[in-house]
Amino acid sequence: MTSILVVCTGNVCRSPIAEGFLRAALTRRMGADAPAVASAGTAGWDGSGAMAESVQAARERGVEIGSHVARRLEASHLAGADVIVTMAAEHRDAIAAWAPETADRVFTLKELVRLVESMAPVTPGTDITTRVAAAAERRRSGFGGNPLDDDVVDPLGMPLDSYRAIAWELDEWTERLADALVGPVPLRAQREGA
Repeated sequence: MTSILVVCTGNVCRSPIAEGFLRAALTRRMGADAPAVASAGTAGWDGSGAMAESVQAARERGVEIGSHVARRLEASHLAGADVIVTMAAEHRDAIAAWAPETADRVFTLKELVRLVESMAPVTPGTDITTRVAAAAERRRSGFGGNPLDDDVVDPLGMPLDSYRAIAWELDEWTERLADALVGPVPLRAQREGA
């Protein structure tokens, strides 16, 4: 089964929200066949819960992350991930330097979205790893995207409204990623969710 790892700095603000939203988006599209989604932090606050503001902001958008437990990024997390989605270019670059074998599997969220959206629409039966490999090839061939807008701002220490803005941004980008990787939510699931 495909595994997706979401990475930020402390694993208490951005990545728990993104993990929750991406898991929900993929589950709406794939049901029980959805890939496993987990998260970690390059300087993870091992054992901490998600920030209360992150929990609230995610909950307000329909995703529960209250049971999240932060963890520090380890080599085994990278080895077990088919796709590594980071919240900022600094995380992507640090991971690629630490574990060069991940270079074709690690992207910022926005970078990966732009890459897969620039490709032909996903066809039924195409797996996520195939799309990611094509995105890596597209990146190698010089697809520019928008490197000035690769990062999701870290809301740590900011007021709740900043967390709400980040949650909105992450909700939008993870939905776009799910659409581009596996296709839109099936009509039946849209009706059931309405």
